[in-house]
Amino acid sequence: MSAAGVESARTDARILLAHAMGVTREDLIAATRQPTADETALFETFVARRAAREPVAYIRGRREFWSLELKVGPGVLVPRPETETLIEQALAALPDRTAALSIADLGTGSGALLVAALREFPHARGTGFERSPEAFAYAEANLARHGLAARGRIVAADWSEADGPFDLILSNPPYIPSTDIEDLDPEVRLFEPRAALDGGTDGLDAYRGLAGLLPRLLWPGGIALLELGLGQAEQVEPLFQGLTVVRVAPDLAGISRVLVLKASK
Repeated sequence: MSAAGVESARTDARILLAHAMGVTREDLIAATRQPTADETALFETFVARRAAREPVAYIRGRREFWSLELKVGPGVLVPRPETETLIEQALAALPDRTAALSIADLGTGSGALLVAALREFPHARGTGFERSPEAFAYAEANLARHGLAARGRIVAADWSEADGPFDLILSNPPYIPSTDIEDLDPEVRLFEPRAALDGGTDGLDAYRGLAGLLPRLLWPGGIALLELGLGQAEQVEPLFQGLTVVRVAPDLAGISRVLVLKASK
């Protein structure tokens, strides 16, 4: 895998061997047993896929987000650690965990944000809007996996068709400028869905659409949290004239990552 340009080849190999053997990485480190012939063959298949730069999350079929294991695969964006900043900001903006909130996740993808929000707010109900059939299936599976189907639903629709109002809106929209897509790592460029990445010529197309949509989707006093790309905060803020910009929150790397908006009461 190193020869194929995979920087984390050693770590990825351990993860994939554990996956092939059906054990945890901790069990693998403890070396309780050697892989069988079938497990070795499966591992070699996984290594070949990784050498072709397929994401580890796709090979394993799962990814952790907010300490929750989610099903992922071809056709759905792999949840990133920086996206967890939206959940952190939701908890900061709405500290009452017992509130019976109505939550929307616009462009829910794997359902990561919706699942995490519903777990943190146990009396909330939520809707994820997703137009991709592949992503829709993963989002529904993840709601069910975490026992949230009674409080959450996935609607097969573009977010422009969303009907509110909601107390909390979450969204990780596509924000990469079209011309930058080819410069992304092969794992992203070759495997992840372009529709979940491509934000148009300047990367701001989705925000322009959301600027006209969010004021009618939020209850008075409602909160909207939008993920931002690197260096986009100053360009995105002025688009939301109908809402109050509460703050721009950084992720753990110090990058301005989440635009926090509030509807007037």
